Amino acid sequence: MIKLTTSRLLLASLILLLAGAAWADKEVKSGYEYVKDETRTMQDDDFENPGFLAVEQGRELFNKTPDSGKSCASCHGEQGEKLDVKSLARYPVYDKEQGAIVRLEDRIRNCQEQQAKTDVLAYYDHELLALETFVRNLAKGEQVNVQTDGEMEPLLKKGDELFHIRYGLIDMSCAHCHDMYPGQFIRGQRISQGQGNGFPAYRLDTGEMANLDLRIKQCLTLMRAEPFAPDAEESKLLEAYIMSRSNGLKIETPAVRY
Repeated sequence: MIKLTTSRLLLASLILLLAGAAWADKEVKSGYEYVKDETRTMQDDDFENPGFLAVEQGRELFNKTPDSGKSCASCHGEQGEKLDVKSLARYPVYDKEQGAIVRLEDRIRNCQEQQAKTDVLAYYDHELLALETFVRNLAKGEQVNVQTDGEMEPLLKKGDELFHIRYGLIDMSCAHCHDMYPGQFIRGQRISQGQGNGFPAYRLDTGEMANLDLRIKQCLTLMRAEPFAPDAEESKLLEAYIMSRSNGLKIETPAVRY
């Protein structure tokens, strides 16, 4: 975990109070509201949306039988019809057995290891992103519903702190862009509220799929900061907090974003 000095903790707390108060009065908006009309049109058309290539690849992988003889489909149906879409809309979740936050990509990797008895795909691997995209797409139209009470409450507070800490040589926090300046322009693009309901999403800027954790990594890199490891506690805390901010928004996966 990050070790914070007293002065940085006080600064982060002050930013949290000011930005948090401002955020409470804002209407929660999907990134869809901030992109250009032509980008919305691309996202809305399943044939034009490049993210659906990942959905189809994920569907094939979902039905692929490994040497162990147990595919994802053998448990969840060829089209994933046995999966509960409302449960999918709750990710990231708190797993009592693991005593930790589990994201959708973590659950897929756990199933590969424990159920399919096959090699686990690396984080950010294109096949893992495709599987995550396919599964998340099953819940398209459902409202994001991340748990905010119980065991998740103190963890989300930690994620909130991470969201308001300044990072890297640019010395900015996530909140600087997504709480203070949504709707403003940077490099010709409008800043959004940083919601996670569209992820995994196809990024026009990079020409590839990105889940929320990878998008966070890309942002930290732009701030000239050292990104968290994909399996680090900070990564899970920050993703859970960002997704909780999206509660009530409809899942759009695969969204199209800059």
